[in-house]
Amino acid sequence: MIAASLLASACSSAKKESVAQTQTAAEPPFERVVVDKDPPVAPLSPEESMKKVQLPPGYSLDLVASEPMVQEPVAMAWDGNGRLYVAEMNTYMKDAVGTGEYERTSRIKRLEDTNGDGKMDKYTIFIDSLLLPRVVLPVGDQLLVQETNVQHIWSYRDTNNDGKADEKKIVFRNDVQDVRNLEHQNGGLLWNLDNWIYPTRDNLRYKYQNGKLIADTLVDNMIGQWGLTADNYGRLFYSEAGPGLPAVQIQQMPAYGALNFKDQYTPEFAIPWPIIGTVDAQGGKEALRSEDNTLNHFTSGCGQSIFRGDRLPADMQGDYFIPEPVGRVIKRGKVTNKEGKIYIKDAYEKKDWLASADMNFRPINTNTGPDGCFYLVDMYHGIIQESEWSGPGSYLGGVIAEKGLDKNRGMGRIYRVVHKDFKPDNRRPNMLNEPSSQLVKYLNHPNGWWRDNAQILLIVRNDQSVIPALKKMTSAQEQPNHLARIHALWTLEGLNAIDKVTLFQALADEEPQVRKTAVWISENFLAKNDPEVIQKLSTLKNDPSADVRIQLALSLRTNKSEAAQATVKDLIAANPNNELLQYSNTTFVETQKALAAEKARSKNLSPADRQLVSKGAVIFKQLCASCHGPDGKGRSLGGGEMPAPPLAGSPRVKGDKVLLTQLLLNGLRGPVDGKTYPDIMPAMGHNDDEWIASVLSYVRNSGEIGNNASVVTAEEVKNVRANTPKIPEGMTLQMLEIFKLGRNENTNWAK
Repeated sequence: MIAASLLASACSSAKKESVAQTQTAAEPPFERVVVDKDPPVAPLSPEESMKKVQLPPGYSLDLVASEPMVQEPVAMAWDGNGRLYVAEMNTYMKDAVGTGEYERTSRIKRLEDTNGDGKMDKYTIFIDSLLLPRVVLPVGDQLLVQETNVQHIWSYRDTNNDGKADEKKIVFRNDVQDVRNLEHQNGGLLWNLDNWIYPTRDNLRYKYQNGKLIADTLVDNMIGQWGLTADNYGRLFYSEAGPGLPAVQIQQMPAYGALNFKDQYTPEFAIPWPIIGTVDAQGGKEALRSEDNTLNHFTSGCGQSIFRGDRLPADMQGDYFIPEPVGRVIKRGKVTNKEGKIYIKDAYEKKDWLASADMNFRPINTNTGPDGCFYLVDMYHGIIQESEWSGPGSYLGGVIAEKGLDKNRGMGRIYRVVHKDFKPDNRRPNMLNEPSSQLVKYLNHPNGWWRDNAQILLIVRNDQSVIPALKKMTSAQEQPNHLARIHALWTLEGLNAIDKVTLFQALADEEPQVRKTAVWISENFLAKNDPEVIQKLSTLKNDPSADVRIQLALSLRTNKSEAAQATVKDLIAANPNNELLQYSNTTFVETQKALAAEKARSKNLSPADRQLVSKGAVIFKQLCASCHGPDGKGRSLGGGEMPAPPLAGSPRVKGDKVLLTQLLLNGLRGPVDGKTYPDIMPAMGHNDDEWIASVLSYVRNSGEIGNNASVVTAEEVKNVRANTPKIPEGMTLQMLEIFKLGRNENTNWAK
């Protein structure tokens, strides 16, 4: 009862503060002030670094933790008792060539604030001797962890409460080695509202069942990179650093296939506005503004979050925040929904929500905290780019040597952003020790962090005693907060306790997002071809909410019943001007045709060639699609610009396989067919011959891409590698043609 009264008090306090905020006098103007075109690189203390940060009036930073408590932090998450787990990549880019990067000396620490002042004052090394840990996800009293180069996911537990993990179990096993560039491996795990756990990359999602993760394979590979977030309604927001895309796959859930629009964010949102010269931008001078030497386009977006807290100005709720660590900024986007389609607009004109004049400031992750405030992880590291782009002869390698950036390591900070009109809720959560009946009440908390964790814990406990209270909470008459009703519905779904009475009540709810949730949850019944549910869903085909109609089409389109297909057909016909609904249906139909064609096409290949192309498809979608597009037709950066040339229909791809192999081994720089692209094609020669052969075989012989040429064998790659010198700076097309002329006169190539 004490916890319940504290919750009521917190809600009341938050409401009073919101009113106070509206009464605050007009703030001074928010202006971007460029500090230095060629900034110094010497590390600063946390206090000095905080003074270098520009935020809108009223906002400021609090230091939560810094070195030596944390070093090289990359990700963090709180458990149900408010203990903060921080992943440290202690071997990341100690120099320009990544010396010792794969040594097992990285760690995960557990931090605690024992006196409630918002600053961590106690820590333990929870797990030691890790290989570049990538993700941390608390699930009950377990911590799920994934390391670099493997796809296993482990669970760690502290059974004697000494702050150190003493139990280790594997919860998802995949023996396939995942050795690829650090940037192109999974960079996050998120237990979403729909009770699926999503990674940032690859075509998997997981359900937590009895202490294990059960994987489900998706149609398309998700190609987000570092960071993943969701809004109040479970909509996911990915991003891609390679091609400079700050928000991707935001229109529909991954289970329904990949879907993006060129205008889903404004062009301005992909333009950072640093306040110091960005001399270490990978693109060199071409990536910088001539007037102030600052980064002119997005190049490394990561660690995004939708703010869902209750202790900052109300207009931050639902906004999208994404760090750009090369530019030392965090952008803020306003998210809107127009007829079911999501748009993100830059919150400011020619300035960013947060910008630092500290050369070593590297924001790479953001979170909503238990206290209702905004948190950011600052890796505080001199080098922020992988060695494939910073090696000998590269632009970055020269900058690192000149500035001594490799010396700036072993540090790290965690900050929270606060506002003068709001008091953080420093009450320490105690969810792991509270009864399930209390957790149900937290589903109505004004801070999304509390709602999410209460739902997760109720499902992990599988406590069936709370089902009557949850069902009562799904009624608008009993619970006026529609967000609480949505969480109650999904918690019932996670407990396998959704019945038709509750479902049909939710389908008739006055709030569109509750009706959409009910349609989404009805897929559990659709999997069993329940005719009563299908008939009930068909009555929503004229729902006034586009969100409901779109979800209805998505949920029904894979159901083969005549009634379901008739409803989908009616929805498509009745909504000719709904761009999302129409485009989603078109891409779905095209994907089904492509999959069928690919299946038929593979029958004509030998088993060995089929295996080669299949392996290449996985690699391409995990890595190459980031720049070349999932269909090989290129990716748009806005304004018609693409990060890399298209591969579909390319005579160069379908033609000389030796030339193509050389290109992949050494990388490519300079213009391609008269067009200059913003990035270089990195060398892939560090991969083995079969890896190279499989990628080339896929892009040359894929129905999805539309090319139809012979495969490339590992033996052919071996021969090309033996006769091609290493060119660290990458090849140009002119060099490739010169090599081709020499090849015609050299009999070694025929061996």
